[in-house]
Amino acid sequence: MSDMQSVRLDSWIWAVRLFKTRSAAAAACRGGHVRVNGTPAKAGQRIGPDDEIRLRVDGLEKIVVVVRIVAKRVGAPVAAECMIDRSPPPPPKEVLASQPRRDRGAGRPTKRERRDLDRLRGLAL
Repeated sequence: MSDMQSVRLDSWIWAVRLFKTRSAAAAACRGGHVRVNGTPAKAGQRIGPDDEIRLRVDGLEKIVVVVRIVAKRVGAPVAAECMIDRSPPPPPKEVLASQPRRDRGAGRPTKRERRDLDRLRGLAL
């Protein structure tokens, strides 16, 4: 751990184990799935303590607040101390099972269908 004041966004979200690889963290930033203090963030953006990070991982929204800056990947107990998790609880399994599913082989959803599905799941940022 270090006493730095700021660190790259992709490095920090990888270091606290929100993504398996740093390249996956950077790809999420490029794809617009990561926001810092309400604005879309690039992978190289510097973050510091008290910044709020919203990200979408596996279709679920996570909201974390930076408590401590780390540059190297740390163990799970230490990672839990570096952030405050303010994520909403995941939806119950009954709700997930009742959501409409596309037939296998039906092709990609259209943009309108994808927006409707995201709105239904509550994932629209």
